[in-house]
Amino acid sequence: MFLGLLGTAIVAWYTYSSGLFIDIIFKGYFNILLIAELVVVVLFSLLFKKLPPTIVGILYFVYAMINGVSLSVIFVVFELNSIVWLFVASALLFGGMALYGYKTNKDLSNWKTLLFGVLIVGIILSLINLFLGNSTLDIVLDWVILFVFFGITAYDMNKIKALQYEAGLDQNKLHIYGAMELYLDFINIFLRMLSLFGKRKN
Repeated sequence: MFLGLLGTAIVAWYTYSSGLFIDIIFKGYFNILLIAELVVVVLFSLLFKKLPPTIVGILYFVYAMINGVSLSVIFVVFELNSIVWLFVASALLFGGMALYGYKTNKDLSNWKTLLFGVLIVGIILSLINLFLGNSTLDIVLDWVILFVFFGITAYDMNKIKALQYEAGLDQNKLHIYGAMELYLDFINIFLRMLSLFGKRKN
């Protein structure tokens, strides 16, 4: 997970500092990147148990690199100090929820329906609000989705811990699967924190 985040950060900064983000935004490449990210995630999820560990690892790092390109726009919108401090805050909150998910003796699998149900509703409302432009609804949705991802982080860590004991599961692939799941959780927490507390450039 750390290596994926590091790769994302390096690619994001390079894309911004080199000016490549201008072409991505104004030449219509951004939508292509989003589609590519979705394709990689779907392939990763569907073929995780069938593909060899090397291919699974490649898919993970390809996603992290593509995500780095698309996340370069945060350097355009937000001040660097704000990005750094909110990254640290997000890491601490994420770490706390992941630790809870790992240490608890409870089975958190029953959280799945509620968490993902609320997440789907939140995403649908966010898409609708792109057309409505209601700033209050935006803030409410950011808070709701932020707390949902706190819960998903604990749930995912709890699930990964349980998968360690699943017979026949390649543990090398489990490490990569766990990295991908937790990477996605962290990125979503960080983006919601930025949206709520990030200091925007004038």
